[in-house]
Amino acid sequence: MTMTMTKTMTTTMMMMMMMMMLMMMMMMMMMMMMMMMMMMMMMMMMKMMVMMMMMMMMMMMMMMMMMMMMMITKKLTKTMMMFMMMMVMMTMMMMLMMIMMMMMMMMTLTITKKLTKTMMMFMMMMVMMTMMMMLMMIMMMMMMMMMMMMMMMMMMMMMMMMMMMMMMMMMMMMMKMMVMMMMMMMMMMMVMMMMMVMMMMMMMMMMMMMMVMMMMMVMMMMMIMTGLEPLTLE
Repeated sequence: MTMTMTKTMTTTMMMMMMMMMLMMMMMMMMMMMMMMMMMMMMMMMMKMMVMMMMMMMMMMMMMMMMMMMMMITKKLTKTMMMFMMMMVMMTMMMMLMMIMMMMMMMMTLTITKKLTKTMMMFMMMMVMMTMMMMLMMIMMMMMMMMMMMMMMMMMMMMMMMMMMMMMMMMMMMMMKMMVMMMMMMMMMMMVMMMMMVMMMMMMMMMMMMMMVMMMMMVMMMMMIMTGLEPLTLE
């Protein structure tokens, strides 16, 4: 399917696209809900972290909405511009905060020479989040440059993947059950399949990027799964 996004595109196609996007949004919302619940189930210690994450996710969603608007109206109003700038700034700030938190953790680690399970989890979450944020930022920039519907879908997929990953992390940390892991893996596979199908219709460059991303994520997962137990020196 090599459809060029030109004026010749039919209204029906446009409608279909819109529907797709709406559905994606819905799915994302659901994912977010699940994720938030997971987070709520985490320790009290992580409250601030949870808040930050939620805020980030919300921001991302907002940004996406904005993008949608822009795509539909083909206009970029001053307010929207301001809003976007704000978002970017906020996300950056949050990233900084996370890094700071990480540093603090490291400090405590060096002083106490102990690495507790909670701290491990916390750090993992931090790393994952910062990585995701960076990735999302990059994606945003790309979107800004290219302004394509396909890109939009890519973004959604990315978001979904991230959510899935986060949920998996939570699950694994909550209950290290083989069954759970298996189920999660299955879920991941399904998502990947979906993504593959989507990607068939997308450009090669993006495909490559996605592949790298997925590989990275999977590798992270593996590392965490194998490395979580030995590292807990309680």
